Amino acid sequence: MQTYRSIGKNNYLKKKFPDLKVDAHHFYLKVAEDIGYRRYQAISERTWLAETIYAALLYPERHEHIEKIFYKQTAGKSLLRKIPFEILTKQIQKISETFIHTIDWGEYDLAGFSICLCQLTASLYFIRQVKKLFPNLFIVVGGSMFTGEATQNLFKFFPEIDIAINGEGELPLSRLITYLKDPQCKEISPSEGIITPKSDEKNTPAEFHQMNSLSDLVPPDYDDYFELLQSFGPDRIFFPTLPMEISRGCWWRRKKEDQKYTGCAFCNLNLQWAGYRSKKPEQVVSEIDHLTTKYKTLSVAFMDNLLPLKTSRDIFNDISKLGKDFRLFGEIRATTSGPVLKAMQAAGMQEVQIGIEALSTRLLKKLNKGTTTIQNIEIMKHCEMMGIKNSSNLILYFPGSDPKDVDETLRNLDFVIWFRPLKIVHFWLGLGSPVWQHPESFGLRSVFNHRNYTAIFPPDVYKAMRFIIQSYQGDLGSQRKLWKPVKKKLKSWKKSYGELHRSPRHENILSFRDGRNFLIIRQKRLNGQSLTHRLEGTSRAIYLFCWKHRSLKKILARFPSVAADRIEPFLKMMVDKKLMFSGLET
Repeated sequence: MQTYRSIGKNNYLKKKFPDLKVDAHHFYLKVAEDIGYRRYQAISERTWLAETIYAALLYPERHEHIEKIFYKQTAGKSLLRKIPFEILTKQIQKISETFIHTIDWGEYDLAGFSICLCQLTASLYFIRQVKKLFPNLFIVVGGSMFTGEATQNLFKFFPEIDIAINGEGELPLSRLITYLKDPQCKEISPSEGIITPKSDEKNTPAEFHQMNSLSDLVPPDYDDYFELLQSFGPDRIFFPTLPMEISRGCWWRRKKEDQKYTGCAFCNLNLQWAGYRSKKPEQVVSEIDHLTTKYKTLSVAFMDNLLPLKTSRDIFNDISKLGKDFRLFGEIRATTSGPVLKAMQAAGMQEVQIGIEALSTRLLKKLNKGTTTIQNIEIMKHCEMMGIKNSSNLILYFPGSDPKDVDETLRNLDFVIWFRPLKIVHFWLGLGSPVWQHPESFGLRSVFNHRNYTAIFPPDVYKAMRFIIQSYQGDLGSQRKLWKPVKKKLKSWKKSYGELHRSPRHENILSFRDGRNFLIIRQKRLNGQSLTHRLEGTSRAIYLFCWKHRSLKKILARFPSVAADRIEPFLKMMVDKKLMFSGLET
């Protein structure tokens, strides 16, 4: 069981205000313990499952509409079908009310809610219930769910909220606390990073107020989380994965003069930051050593949307010198080099999510990924050979995809069946993403809140607010038909990969053994009989030289004594046998 807690700001605030009492409450952990970790995990991983439960408590009069969404989302999931929606919501309401009444909210001057994906209705429910009991308690919200456009009309429909933090929270929250500690302060004025009801009414553009450097950050304090965890019975205690951050933002979103937009076309994950900043290697190494020693756990998830390009190798080389048997997770680009990946593996990187998204170079250009299919296949191969779990996605239904994109994807899938299957992800429109900002460029006629919000929220709220998950009028119907063959092939890939890995002896489906002046390539097959291929002399040397993707020009230059009319047929033969891949589009 893994539960990721947020990277809290309590230690930063304690450093800034030594006399400040800061408590962090992790109610979600109590819910998980009460309803069962497996059931909690299944709910928390799906947006509409997580949102419907508290939506039914927030708007009980909409229970019937909300229940339909829940059951639609749980189709085929026996674990979640075992308990009726009404019983589940009552169970969670009881836990929630007990939690609310256990805390003396009156001893606090400020209560902050960091709200991210899957946490909207739960947070709004708690805010409303707490404010009823303590109307003078100052409530502030922040997190990725309330950045920029998402704060529109927030205070109108949820007057229990006093302030919203736009973007990164450390500096705006520090300024807010300074205001609240000042007895002369009667009203908080809008300022960078702080949105007030007045600024929302005037539609004042929201600005960021973020740290120039992450070097001022101190390691997060997870004491409250572990104290709660240790209060559970022995059979309910687990070793959690610690969240850590090396950087903030996405360096792929850096501004370029000749581009209409920056970053991946579908992405809205970095709206709460301007630019890209990363910690120094020594700061990262010190922090991971401190946290894992203090909390006596070795699983760490780097929550960065993208690990740093320039310093990752140094960071992970130094982490490996700590002499700890880590289990690490991180998100990387397909352009991550083999040496950097090796440094990550040596440090304990056991799982990565790579920004693959497509196996069509044409489609990757539309996605503005800045990568090619051959780069994607290369890093998939490296992960498979190194034993690093590759938990990456393949996006289907992207607006503007055409038959050529699908045909290219189908052809290229034949070259990756040896590697861990990619997860099917249907394109969804994110508020603030380049596709949302420039709908006409992607063939969208209109954009609006996702229709599931019509069941969750009353009509006036749905029409006036902007939610993080959007929907659109465009080519979705034709996209669903277009991508059917790819979905079928992906399911077949997943099935065959699983069957070929059933044997107790774990072996890669595609592998080779080197004999110094020859090598033997082995392809496992479902019928139990493996195919083997032997390469000798120059053929072996060319194959090894192409372990990293190379242009034909570089291959010919590397082997000047071999004529092109001998090398090119060899490469074609290897591609025909699916032992090598060519990025040259036909």
